[in-house]
Parts: sequence; structure tokens; C-alpha cells
Amino acid sequence: MDYEKIFADSKQEKLHGRYICNDHIEPILETLSASGSVEILGQSVSEKNIYGYRIGHGKTKILAWSQMHGNESTCTKALFDFFNFLSEKSAMQQKILSEYTFQFIPILNPDGAEAYTRVNANDVDLNRDAQDQSQPESVILRKVYDTFRPDYCYNMHDQRTIFGVADTGKPATVSFLAPSFNAARDHNEVRLKAIKVINAMDKTLQEFIPGQVGRFDDGFNINCVGDTFQFLGTPTILFEAGHFQGDYEREITRKYVFFALLSGLKSIHENVIVNNEIDYYLIIPQNNPNFFDFVYKNIKINYDSSDIITNFAAQYKEELVDKTINFNAFVVKIGNLDDFFGHSEFDGGGAKYSDIHGHLPQLDQKADFFLDGVGFVNGSSLK
Repeated sequence: MDYEKIFADSKQEKLHGRYICNDHIEPILETLSASGSVEILGQSVSEKNIYGYRIGHGKTKILAWSQMHGNESTCTKALFDFFNFLSEKSAMQQKILSEYTFQFIPILNPDGAEAYTRVNANDVDLNRDAQDQSQPESVILRKVYDTFRPDYCYNMHDQRTIFGVADTGKPATVSFLAPSFNAARDHNEVRLKAIKVINAMDKTLQEFIPGQVGRFDDGFNINCVGDTFQFLGTPTILFEAGHFQGDYEREITRKYVFFALLSGLKSIHENVIVNNEIDYYLIIPQNNPNFFDFVYKNIKINYDSSDIITNFAAQYKEELVDKTINFNAFVVKIGNLDDFFGHSEFDGGGAKYSDIHGHLPQLDQKADFFLDGVGFVNGSSLK
């Protein structure tokens, strides 16, 4: 299968960047009624519409939702790419639609999406509200789950740039998890079905981003939606869209999420579990929070009237300004960085640090400074 060509033909060009909210998807949803069913499932805390899109008439039912955390939009873009793919009238699409029925919720948390926050308008993390169902968005998702009765659930998120694949020095561009259904993290038939799909997705992604697929921590928390649905007997897969080198807008990562969506379907349809599924799954390296956006090594600073050599790191904060996400770098760690990597690394070789405040970096300070007179603004060298 030519995944690259399929994606190029299917990409929804009207969606790009990190800031995706109802204003962006509503005009697109209006065009989808010809190929599927678009409906308003309910309203958010601030009475914004929560939309559902259903397509297909097959026996196997997949429920997928994105932007449960409002500032995690990469999978939303990938879903709309997938909608375009499904709307084509080719034999492949028609076969898929005859085998599957899809229920999508592209933005579950429209208030958080508009404000670019993880939480909803009541400052609640919806992915910790599966049991209490204290929020209207949580109630809507559970109602859809109960009425649609899916065979599989896709819980779609973004993860921060801090995550790498184990200690390999490679970013975790896409990560997966088959959530636990109990505190012992046992593997029953339900979880094994989710693992089988993840293995198929990983095998495809290894062809394109070798070594850049991770496995998320499987600590059990019944308050999390994925853990709850797995506990209720539905194979559930957590998607975490992460960083690809230089791709802070996540335009490359969305492509690999699309590849995963497409490659998982064949595995579900075959419904054959082999003996080594768990072994293969556990070989997928676990995520490790060992990355910074910028790492500066062997930097000379003046500390207590003496020159010493040290290292420091800076990390972007994503800030919404006039409906645009600004990436502003701040110093977050000073000292030993032996166990960390940088998406951008600079070895100063003893270059002397200075800034408008003095001769040593400070935590939470904007990453604007000089190294031997060479300017760095917002983390990056001007040279």
C-alpha cells in the first residue's frame, strides 16, 4: 500500500498548525454530509457544539475522539485527513465502509480547544472524569459509547516534546498504549485485541520512522477514559502524537497518525491473534521524558566571582496570542544534563554566557542571551 500517496491525496489542506477549534472544523463538517452523517451530540460547558460524524455500514464499529484535551490537535487533523480518504468512491474505500462503521468526535472539548488549554471551561481534565462524569463533555462521550456500543475505541491525544523513545536519543513521534483494565496490569482477551492493533500500526510506522514509536506508561487509573472503557470490555487504543524533528506544527506527525489509522484496519478485520502479540508489544520501547527543545553544553558562566563550565536547557511554552500559537523558549534546567537530549543541541566549547541581566542563566528566564558575543533569541542562534 502506498501510504505516502494515499495521504497526499487525502490531506485536508484547510487544517494546519497547532490551533484547531470549532471555527476551523465547522465549514468542513458542512461538506461531509454527502458521504456520512454529521450531528450535534450536545454542548460544552460554554454551550459550544460538540459534533459527531458517522460513516460506514459495516459490522465492526470504531469510536474515535480527539481533543479531549483542547490543546492537543494533531490527531484532529489526522482524522479529517481520514475523513477525506473515506469519502473517496474507490473500491478500497467502499470495502472499508462495508466492513466498518465509524463514529468520530473530532473535538470533544471545544472550550479548551478555543482557549488552547488542556482542561475544559470548568478547569476539569476530562480524561480524569470517566467515573464522576461531572462535566457535560464527559456525559456526551459516555452516552455515545453506551448507545453506539463500539467494538474498538481510539482515544486520541498529543504528547509534549519532552518525550523520547527510551534512551535512544530519538523523539517519540507517535506513541501507543493498550490501557490496563486493572491495577495488576493483566492481559485479558480485550486488552490483547488492542495490543494486536497497536503491533500492526507499529510495524507499518517502523518502515517510515524507525525507532521513533514509543509505548506509553500503562499505570491503571479507573478515572481515565481509556482505562474505564478497557475495564468495560472494549479494546481501547491510546494514540499520542508527538514530535518529529523540526516539526513543531505537527504537520509531519499528522501524516504518521494517518498511516496508523489506515494500517490498523487490516489487523482488526483479520481478527487473528498470534502467540507472541504481548512479547512484540512489550518490545516497543517505553516513553521517557528525557528531551528538551534546546540543550546548551559546555558553557562558561560566572558564578560567585569564578568562571565555571556548566550546561543548561530551554523549553518552549506554547502561548495563544490573537488565535496564533507562539513558541516562547524559557530556561528550565541548569547543571548536569548527561541523561537528556535536545531537539536542538549546541556545544559551546567553553563559550562565555552573558545576557542583559548578568553572567549566568536563571530558571524561567526568557532564552535570550549571548555566547562569546553570538546572540541567541528565543533559544536559537542568530549566527
